Amino acid sequence: MITIYTDGAARGNPGPGGWGAIVANDERVVELGGENEHTTNNRMELTAAIKALEYVSDLEPNGSHSEITINTDSEYVMKGITEWIHNWQKKGWKTAGKKAVLNQDLWQELLIASEGKQIEWKYVAGHAGVEANERCDEIATAFADGLETTLYDGDKDAYSVGL
Repeated sequence: MITIYTDGAARGNPGPGGWGAIVANDERVVELGGENEHTTNNRMELTAAIKALEYVSDLEPNGSHSEITINTDSEYVMKGITEWIHNWQKKGWKTAGKKAVLNQDLWQELLIASEGKQIEWKYVAGHAGVEANERCDEIATAFADGLETTLYDGDKDAYSVGL
């Protein structure tokens, strides 16, 4: 079982942005993060999920991993990937209002990153005391603010954040 937490942040929305993710299996935890000079919060939320899934694929390129649970505090990501995306595809990447889907490039990347994986998407309330979600927020905000942050990569037993 692989557990992932993700978050994104943007200052100014659009503005400088960052994303953070935690990827954990039974033995190991890895924190991931990155930045973008000019972006939106939604783009960073999507990027966090994409980068986490790409990391899992790099770990197990043959797709031998078990189920993946992705925890996100973004209703946009949650509803987009579980409810809206199939209709967007059928309608040529148009919304119900016949407008172009925002962030189509990232939605398509997320679809590719999700291919062949057994994923359960879970919504977690942001800023509600879920330790791993709060840590992802810290990572994303640090990158958005251009601050140096130390990312954990090690034994799950030694990880101080509750999963």
